[in-house]
Amino acid sequence: MDEMGEVMEIFERAPVMATVRVPYGEAPQQFGDLFLPERGTGPFPAVIAIHGGFWRNAYGLEHLSHLCQSLTRDGIAVWSLEYRRLGDPGGGWPGTFQDVARGAAHLWTIGKEHRIDTGNVTVLGHSAGGHLAVWLASLANAPKRSEIAAKPLPLHAAISLAGVLDLRRARELRLSDNVVETFLGGTPAEVPDRYAATSPIALLPAKRLVALVHGTNDTVVPAEISRAYRRAANAAGDPAILMELPGCGHNEPIDPSSPWGPVIATLVRGITGASV
Repeated sequence: MDEMGEVMEIFERAPVMATVRVPYGEAPQQFGDLFLPERGTGPFPAVIAIHGGFWRNAYGLEHLSHLCQSLTRDGIAVWSLEYRRLGDPGGGWPGTFQDVARGAAHLWTIGKEHRIDTGNVTVLGHSAGGHLAVWLASLANAPKRSEIAAKPLPLHAAISLAGVLDLRRARELRLSDNVVETFLGGTPAEVPDRYAATSPIALLPAKRLVALVHGTNDTVVPAEISRAYRRAANAAGDPAILMELPGCGHNEPIDPSSPWGPVIATLVRGITGASV
C-alpha cells in the first residue's frame, strides 16, 4: 500500500526486458524501451506507453513492462518512455514535458528500422502518464510560445488509464500531497499559463479519439476526473469514450494478470486494429 494505489504487487515483480533500449537524449532518463512482437513481419501498429508515479522519480518505467510485453502478443509494438521527473535534474516544469514530446517523436526516427507502422500510432498512459499521454495528443491546441511548445504528432488515438486529466481539479483535491503545485511550480493563480498549457481538459478539443478507463474503486485518482473530461470532450465535439471498471482500483488496469487485464487488451486491440 502507498500513494500509487491500493494494490502494489505489480511494482514488486521483476521487470520484463525490452527488445532494445534506445536513447533519445543525453540525460540518463532520456531513453525508451522498445518491445517488439515475436511473431509476424510487420509493419506493426504501435503504442507509445507512458508510466505514472505522480511525475516523481520514485517510480520508473519498469512496472509498466508487463503491460508492454502483453501487448506485443497481439502484434503491437510498444515504445515505453522514460523521462526526467521531480527529483531528477531538469525534471518537472518544463523538462518533463520536453522529454515526453521529444521521446515520443523519436519513434518516427526509429520506426522504419524496427518495422513499425508509423501511420498507426496510439499513445497510452497510466495515472500521471495518462495526463502526459492526453497532453501529447492535444499538442495542436497548446500555446505556441510556451517553453514546452512542440510539434503535434500524427497520433491515431490516446488511451488514458486512470489519468490525471484536469490539473486544476487535481490541485484542488491536493492529490499526492499537492504534487501538482510542485510539478508546475505554483498555484493556478501564480502560474496560470502553465496550467493552461498542460492540463488536457484545458486543451480540448483533441480532435481524435480519447479512450478513458477508470476504476470505480480508485482512491488515488478519483474517477470523477475522467468523467468530467469525457463530458467536456463530448461537449467540444470530441469522440471521447469512458469505460468504468466496477470494483477496480488504481493500478489493476496496468496489470495484465488482473481481472481487468483482458478488458484493457481488448480495448487496445480494437483501437490499434491489431490482428495477431
